[in-house]
Amino acid sequence: MTRDDAQALDAADPLAGLKAAFALPDGVIYLDGNSLGPPPVAVHERMADVTRRQWGEGLVRSWNTADWISAPLRVGDKIARLIGANPGEVTVADSTTVNLFKLAAGALSLRPGRRTILSEAGNFPTDLYALQGLEGLLGGRARLKTVAPEDLVAAIDEDTACVVLTQVHYKTARRWDLAAVTAAAHAKGALMLWDLCHSAGAVAVDLNAAQADLAIGCSYKYLNGGPGAPAFLFVAERHQGALTSPLTGWMGHAEPFAFEDGYRPAADIRGQITGTPPILGLAALEAGVDLQLQADPALVEAKGLALAELFIAQVEARAADPQLKLTGPREPGARGLHVSFAHPEGYALVQAMMAQGIVGDFRAPDIARFGFSPLFLSYVQVWDAAHALADILAERGWDRPEFRTRAAVT
Repeated sequence: MTRDDAQALDAADPLAGLKAAFALPDGVIYLDGNSLGPPPVAVHERMADVTRRQWGEGLVRSWNTADWISAPLRVGDKIARLIGANPGEVTVADSTTVNLFKLAAGALSLRPGRRTILSEAGNFPTDLYALQGLEGLLGGRARLKTVAPEDLVAAIDEDTACVVLTQVHYKTARRWDLAAVTAAAHAKGALMLWDLCHSAGAVAVDLNAAQADLAIGCSYKYLNGGPGAPAFLFVAERHQGALTSPLTGWMGHAEPFAFEDGYRPAADIRGQITGTPPILGLAALEAGVDLQLQADPALVEAKGLALAELFIAQVEARAADPQLKLTGPREPGARGLHVSFAHPEGYALVQAMMAQGIVGDFRAPDIARFGFSPLFLSYVQVWDAAHALADILAERGWDRPEFRTRAAVT
């Protein structure tokens, strides 16, 4: 494909008009929206309104007059439209780590007599850390078991209470078949808990069509909610009345403002909310979700996969460095919207690209990772980034001391 071919694809792109809705610096090709999405233009006005008018003028009255109190459910219902859930099945609360802990504990409570939580070795560390913490807290009543991905389905057995998987792997972008794995878990009587951090807003997800039980996800990647934005969780309606959260905070109470000494959980999705909603974070997130809802999820996925394919093809056609290796599946349908190349100098390689205004990221020990967010990236930008990477490799442009100095966040 030539650069003119890429320009032709941009001219025909039905999502091209959304690029102007993002506040991105001139001259930057941002290939890290899979880690932190850029701010929508609308978020600046929305945050100004929340801080100046709602908070500054309305003060505490805005819990009612600006309807702050319902924001977790309102934004949750919007996210539900992106992940194949029904109204009342998603809420925004806490972080992905906290939500995973809550839902995994809840899954154990729904499967008394079973104690195994099954996941894959190499899953995103915070998921494994949270499950290890739950295992330690519950002692012999819970056991975390991790297996190689190719062995996972066969490892589901009669002691499995819950299977916990990230649908799109954070390093390799390998994508699990959401419906097939859920069905395999159910066939053994286990519940299915999906991590959608690299799925929501990127690939088309239909939790209810797959009969998924539980899900979590972050909102600062493809949903563009901002750094540290609050996370979301999904509980299928059929489980809401029985699912017990181990973190019983006042906002999960059936009547929070009754101020009772005893805890009575809300019987719906509100029972998974713990503390006071983070209104500033919710306001920023809602701007990102509103923007995402303007795009057809099928078109988003199709363009993202096409951008990834273009990048892979151009890099492999031009890069002469035999040490550069594509990780993860090559088939578009088996991957998410980021591409990872392993290279012994992966960190320095990413830094060299950043010096040219092309922003990716690094994952230890040797992964240069590049994300392809379809709403603001063009085919020409991806073509240019691929050729820049090939040139840096050919010229050993990464081989400078400043590019090897590790920052605190990689």
